[in-house]
Amino acid sequence: MHEVEFEVYPDEVVALVGGNGAGKSTLLEHLNATLVPDDGDLVVDGVSITEDNKAHARKEVGFVFQDADTQLVAPTVLDDVMFGLQNYGISGKEAEERAREALATVDAGHLEDRIPHYLSGGEKRLVGLAGVLVLEPSVIVLDEPLAGLDPERSRLVADRIEQVHEAGVSVVLSTHDLEFAAEVSDRVCVMADGNIIGGGTPREVFYDDALLDEANLHPPSPVRVVRGAGLDSSARPITERELETLLANQSRVGGVSSTGKRSD
Repeated sequence: MHEVEFEVYPDEVVALVGGNGAGKSTLLEHLNATLVPDDGDLVVDGVSITEDNKAHARKEVGFVFQDADTQLVAPTVLDDVMFGLQNYGISGKEAEERAREALATVDAGHLEDRIPHYLSGGEKRLVGLAGVLVLEPSVIVLDEPLAGLDPERSRLVADRIEQVHEAGVSVVLSTHDLEFAAEVSDRVCVMADGNIIGGGTPREVFYDDALLDEANLHPPSPVRVVRGAGLDSSARPITERELETLLANQSRVGGVSSTGKRSD
């Protein structure tokens, strides 16, 4: 049995990180009552969730699965995004308008007449995201949102996740990509053996060697570069942009002699 305490606060992005089998997906599937705990409580927006009111959790917590094909069920993208609304009794023109708004939010309006299963992996993720956004959840959960995507599609999906967060929706995601977690998250929770073994801000977590070692994780590449090059790590850069800024600042300071002339 695992005793896991996990909370999501308004207006934050939380990244769950850990190796394969750490329990990330299992924890995420509890958040919208896809799974219900055998012991303990799941509370969503102040409501304790039971077998009788799972619908409340699924409306408030939208879930985008790692395998996007599992939630693409309709003949066109527009129909697919409308599907959740129709389950809640909203149909016709109102459903179409809301579906188009959700697609526009993730810049996928041009896909509305496409057949979902013919889309690229990144496009499917965006349609899945629109399909949960249309229900106006307070939290969106994404299981490995960048899995299997090339760098261009990964950047596209990451940008849309940040866009959704800026619109006021809390985001919880699992990822093996610590560089991605460093870029988008406000808080990081580290998992191992089905438990949350530590957490904090990305800067705190990704410079905590003992915690990362316990989870069999390596820090993001900017952290490794700083240490490997013997650079001043007091600024604790965790993203490529922060590392570039540190290198530029140290180059300006270190490349000028005391006489004001550039040294060799």
